[in-house]
Amino acid sequence: MPLVSIIFVFLLPTLHTPACSAARSAISAHEVLTGSEKLVSRNGKFALGFFQQGSEYSQQTPSHWYLGIWFDKIPKLTPLWVANRESPIINLEMLELTISDDGNLVILNQATKLTIWSTHANITAKNTTVVLLDNGNLILGDPSNSSDIMWQSFDYPTDGLLPGAKQGLDKVTGLNRRLISKKSLIDPAPGRYCVELDTTGPGQFLYKLCNSSIVYWSSGEWNGHYFNSLPEMSGGNLFKFEFVNNNKEAYFRKYLVDDRLRTTSVLDISGQEKQLIWVDSSQDWMTVFTQPRDRCDVYATCGPFTICNNNTISPKDWGLEDRSGGCIRNTPLDCGTRNQSRNATTDKFYSMTGITLPAMSIVIEAVGSIDRCARACLDNCSCIAYSYGTRCSLWYDELLNIKNGNTGSTSDGEVLYLRISAKDAESWRNKKRAKKEVIGAITAGGVVALGLLSAFVIWFLLIWRSKKTQATGMYNNVQGGNGIVAFRYIDLEHATKKFSEKLGGGSFGSVFKGLLTDSTAIAVKRLDGVRQGEKEFRAEVSSIGIIQHINLVKLIGFCCEGDRRLLVYEYMPNLSLDAHLFHSNTAVLNWKVRYQIALGVARGLAYLHESCRDCIIHCDIKPQNILLDTSFVPKVADFGLAKFLGRDFSRALTTFRGTIGYLAPEWISGVAITPKVDVYSYGMMLLEIVSGRNNTGKGNNSNGDHSAYFPVQVASKLIEGDVSSLLDDKLLGDVEIHEAERVCKVACWCIQDEESNRPTMGEVVQILEGLLELEVPPMPRLLQAIVGTSKRY
Repeated sequence: MPLVSIIFVFLLPTLHTPACSAARSAISAHEVLTGSEKLVSRNGKFALGFFQQGSEYSQQTPSHWYLGIWFDKIPKLTPLWVANRESPIINLEMLELTISDDGNLVILNQATKLTIWSTHANITAKNTTVVLLDNGNLILGDPSNSSDIMWQSFDYPTDGLLPGAKQGLDKVTGLNRRLISKKSLIDPAPGRYCVELDTTGPGQFLYKLCNSSIVYWSSGEWNGHYFNSLPEMSGGNLFKFEFVNNNKEAYFRKYLVDDRLRTTSVLDISGQEKQLIWVDSSQDWMTVFTQPRDRCDVYATCGPFTICNNNTISPKDWGLEDRSGGCIRNTPLDCGTRNQSRNATTDKFYSMTGITLPAMSIVIEAVGSIDRCARACLDNCSCIAYSYGTRCSLWYDELLNIKNGNTGSTSDGEVLYLRISAKDAESWRNKKRAKKEVIGAITAGGVVALGLLSAFVIWFLLIWRSKKTQATGMYNNVQGGNGIVAFRYIDLEHATKKFSEKLGGGSFGSVFKGLLTDSTAIAVKRLDGVRQGEKEFRAEVSSIGIIQHINLVKLIGFCCEGDRRLLVYEYMPNLSLDAHLFHSNTAVLNWKVRYQIALGVARGLAYLHESCRDCIIHCDIKPQNILLDTSFVPKVADFGLAKFLGRDFSRALTTFRGTIGYLAPEWISGVAITPKVDVYSYGMMLLEIVSGRNNTGKGNNSNGDHSAYFPVQVASKLIEGDVSSLLDDKLLGDVEIHEAERVCKVACWCIQDEESNRPTMGEVVQILEGLLELEVPPMPRLLQAIVGTSKRY
């Protein structure tokens, strides 16, 4: 039985609409909308009509038509709401959209007059009219009373949600406004996944299997400003939010800051909700955030008997149907086909490591050994797998939610034993036997090499023992060699006076000032949490511990005793860059110093990206991670989130990391990253060096209104030639304007949405050194969406 790894990517289908005649925005009683016509909202933004859904991956031309709403003036037709998603229409020429005798909006078959779809509303008026509003909402109401709305499309969302639409529960009528994914790329019928508001507590969105109690992700509870698992909502650059929970209703609603923006959220077939923004310059949709970010967090996204990972595979390989089918066995189990005693089965087990255990196991408490656990599974023909760690777990149904792990063991150090037929087991044994024969031939030739290796190991151990002896308890000569020193915990405790002088702290631990016996000042980072601290500890030692550069902080040594993990750095007396930019109790950095800091950080990152044996992506560039020595020379610090990228690879898939406000779009969309994520963060930091304020902060100064998102202000001021208004007031105008303009242009190139449009850090260095000229950059697409224009600046 093969185990196949798949992953879904969001693909927009190819849609077709008939040639339409002149459009109107409403349908009154006795009026008809034919298949070749459409309604268009008065502002021209939305359209209602019939469309045919197909796909570039389909081998046949589809023949199903649907009534839907879409953005009217974009070439890639994307349904925002579908009326008859469960009742497709075969013949477009035989249908009409009209108001029935009872006042409901209906789709009729012209020949038979049978109703294909209806609003099924409780009509209380003599006459009704259907109107497509400027916000994309289709309403059915009394033309003589605009407030009397008897039905509206916003109350019955499909897989998408427009700004202004409520998402939640009407506690009086029981109406539940929830999103339901499509069945497939070419079938808009209700699919497997739903998003609905849980109103049992303060309120949170649950992502779940439809008609099931299985929840695979939640937004976290509403805290009055945003949902706890979505802190990115706090930026407030695109939307304003409303949350209501009272005796009558509970709902969440978001409004656009700029109504000219065309955006929608979509729950796609993979079970992920994505916020899309249309970008005129590229004539395509851009995903600005995805939740949950990890595709493999979605329950059973790959179907049974599959392993989900983050290696992108084209959906062409799986067709366009519902992909929840997963895989099936090559050979049926013996137990299910025999009429013998239960002890006569020939089924075997195949061990699987490096994965997370599947969901829905049954724990057998009375089993006290792995052999008894295996026998308990074999004795039941319905059992398909078992695992034995601290207890015996059996699986009787399809194996779902298996994910690739990052190590050679499962999440709990357990192994999954998959039940397979004797035929499949023999096939795998034959493959292993063939490998062993090859290995045997190689082994004979490796004896000599093994002898040489043994001699080398003995020599290495002698050298290591000598160095360890010198390092233990003796740290007063740490500057004497090129390597890093292994400190004892008791020595670092003494050097820091029992960690009494705290310099700062973060999510991974705290930093303390210390003094070695030779009066060398040090900074000691004490990592908190064994698991999290261990990961950062290894990342720092394996990155900054093996390289040296004037613009990279120097790692002097480390301590690794029991569960204690500490890192020892050179002490930076002028603290971090953010202390000078954002706090009033530190020295003001003049323009010359700021420019040299910008150049120094660029040189340090260029060294990491281009000059080390492996490309090192820092992944968390921000002012807090730029330290300043006695001469204000910048040092890039905090490599706990760093990612190594071999020179044979151009990009890498990794878990979400970094700091909100400095994140490149790649992090949000979940695609593989390159060193260009550091370039983006560097560009955001440059803007803060220029302005002396946080990019997302609010407030006004004498130069004008600074309540808007600062990168948007830079875009506006560059076109106006008014760079001086962007500068930090504390500089008192003492700035080289041509340098300030150069820095702003570099920053705007660095924060381009497409990574291919961003410069490398090596090119940034040359630009800041005046060796390369810089053209005016194009408007980043996301900023363009915010300001609602496609002009260049």
